[in-house]
Amino acid sequence: MDESSSYKLGRVVGKKFRKAKWMWESFVGSEEESIRAEYGVGRNMTEAILEQTLRDTDPQLQEFLEEIQCLLAKSVRNRFHRFKVMVVVEDAPTAFALPGGFIFLTRSLVEFCDNDRDEMAFVIAHEMAHVIRRHAINRVLAETALSAAALASPGRGWFVSWFRRVGLQALERAHSREQEFEADMLGVLLTRNAGFDPAGAVRLFERFFQLSTNRSTTKLGSYFETHPDVSERILKLRKLVPRHQDL
Repeated sequence: MDESSSYKLGRVVGKKFRKAKWMWESFVGSEEESIRAEYGVGRNMTEAILEQTLRDTDPQLQEFLEEIQCLLAKSVRNRFHRFKVMVVVEDAPTAFALPGGFIFLTRSLVEFCDNDRDEMAFVIAHEMAHVIRRHAINRVLAETALSAAALASPGRGWFVSWFRRVGLQALERAHSREQEFEADMLGVLLTRNAGFDPAGAVRLFERFFQLSTNRSTTKLGSYFETHPDVSERILKLRKLVPRHQDL
């Protein structure tokens, strides 16, 4: 895609997301009501996903992730937000967040991080940031082409039909380039405030970068196709991590 076409597409998508955000905020009212409505949307989506996706039931892993998530949640200023982390069995190492704070990680991503607490903390914090900054609900509004009233109403039939049509890959796709960078920055702040080493984010992306040079032998192709350039993310993250920390 040439630069002119990319710019035009960006303008169209931007308008769509702004309209979706306006619709949602107009419908739900106050911030507390908005977050409550987002939770209802995410809960419906989660139920539908778990009916069609194999969930990892390792109790020790779940306890490990919940401990990290709880520490991170204490660093979130808005106490109306609540979060739940789940692991699904899938080949690609990836993660995504649904409205309302429902966060999914793949078992392969956990294994890629080798259960490193600091790396896992950044992954979860990054997805929490997408929820806090309303990236998750804005994307659902834009991609499903449904009204705010339809999303907030009881029932999940709308999502089941949409999910069957687009599959899990639609949820794993990256947000906009700016939103991914914003989630990286807020993710670093959350991990630091929760007592984790934010340098874990740099370590994680450095390994992603190393693998990106040999995509044929990995299952990371879709990640690099849909997310911002890893080297650029590393540079931005390094600026946020204190120089004295061992990277």
